[in-house]
Amino acid sequence: MARIMAIDYGGKRTGIAVTDPLQMIATGLTTIHSKELIPFIEQYIRGEIVEKFIIGLPVNWDGSDTHGTAPAKSAIRLLQKKFPHIPVVPVDERYTSAMAKSAMIEMGMKKKDRRDKKLVDEIAATIMLQEYLESISR
Repeated sequence: MARIMAIDYGGKRTGIAVTDPLQMIATGLTTIHSKELIPFIEQYIRGEIVEKFIIGLPVNWDGSDTHGTAPAKSAIRLLQKKFPHIPVVPVDERYTSAMAKSAMIEMGMKKKDRRDKKLVDEIAATIMLQEYLESISR
């Protein structure tokens, strides 16, 4: 089977997570500069089969757009253009960064490490992907 890749797209950084080939477990992969998203994916899919992209669509609690909604929609269009054979599924990413910070606390990470925004983005992508996997297995 192929992997599913989750993308937590941000203005500066993008967290990336992937499933195992059986699509059972989400694992954080990395955090990259957002400008490097397409070259990173091109390199990644040379060695791995990706069946689907899920990308976080940031919205407010009432469903209205945030400052991050337009860049995420732009990234969605770019993914669809560059990888037309791979479906792109936008998912609600509300609270994933807060959940990532909570997870870091629960894991016993030091305060200094919890300030690492790269790690927060990677964990947020992992949470988003795990929630997606749970939603499709119901």
